[in-house]
Amino acid sequence: MIKTKLTELLGIKHPIIQAGMGPFSNNNLCVATTNAGTLGLLSTSGLFSKKEQPWIYNAFVETSEASPDDDMATVLTSVLKRTHRLTKDKGGVFGINVMVSAELVDLSAIIIDTAIKVVKENPEMKKTFKVIFTSAGDPVPWRDKIKNSGFIWLHVVPSVKGAVRCQKAGVDCIVASGHEGGFHTAWEPVHSMTLLPAVVDALAGSNIPVVGAGGFCDGKTLAAAIALGAAGVQMGTRFLATQESDFHPLWKEQVVKTPDRGTLVARGMVGPARWLKTPSSLEHQKNTLLKSPSVFLDTPDEYSTAATQELIAYEREGIKAVMTGQREKAMMAGGECAQRVNDLPKVQDLVDRIMKEATDILKNAPNYVIDS
Repeated sequence: MIKTKLTELLGIKHPIIQAGMGPFSNNNLCVATTNAGTLGLLSTSGLFSKKEQPWIYNAFVETSEASPDDDMATVLTSVLKRTHRLTKDKGGVFGINVMVSAELVDLSAIIIDTAIKVVKENPEMKKTFKVIFTSAGDPVPWRDKIKNSGFIWLHVVPSVKGAVRCQKAGVDCIVASGHEGGFHTAWEPVHSMTLLPAVVDALAGSNIPVVGAGGFCDGKTLAAAIALGAAGVQMGTRFLATQESDFHPLWKEQVVKTPDRGTLVARGMVGPARWLKTPSSLEHQKNTLLKSPSVFLDTPDEYSTAATQELIAYEREGIKAVMTGQREKAMMAGGECAQRVNDLPKVQDLVDRIMKEATDILKNAPNYVIDS
């Protein structure tokens, strides 16, 4: 067993976070990862899609024990209660991932307010539903709402500047996400081997645990993160390709068969995004270069322009094609580590395998050095 500041802070068995991946629900995956002793995160972005992408919203509702006629707060309440019920007997811990980008701020507030309300009305959930994880935006404006809510607050950042901003906001744990990560990535391409130790150094003495994200998928990379000063890792693409994952079989299959250099960066909903290479994503990359070149120039562009909206519409159609099994039109996000994912295991088996490998590596680390 590997104990770190992350396991102590959250009360979890293993120093691993299952990323709150969207746009589909991951309601079943979160239950499985929570019960396996990691921090399971529920994605909430699917709740933002009732009008624009009903195929995503309906899939979320189907695994939340709610009704398609329910409003967003009611659906979230249902999935939180369901997750608590299915994880409480094993003493697991879970949370929600909330995108707080400027484009989504009003919807994000509904999600966070609902989470706080649910725990107040159901105090027994405090033992399992402990975490609010925010992403894709500035944490400081959310300080008053989250900091005194009783939740442990995690926020993901792509830079040292972002980590310092989290420290100012009072975030309890910071996730440093390198550019290898799947789907939403930073405008500036700083990768984990540079970003993670830089954030650890910048926060030295603060007692704030730092978690690595982007490229982590097995025991080797978990051990490497710990050697770099991290308290654990977040894994997305690796958990996407599991038997319990809610993602469409087409998406899982694409992760497993992704070869060397099998991803690319093109426009996503809130900025750059990393996609698995398919005919549609390659076409999307070409269109991004023409219509949203800022994605490749490290400079945020204007979300509301006609060109950007056209690219986002193409992305949505690509994701819809996954849902309907149209392989030739499908677009699927994924991290660079997809080229190292070669199977579709059960979550518990995967976690056991990762932890054994990491433990063995760390125990044997002195043997890797020649004593002169």
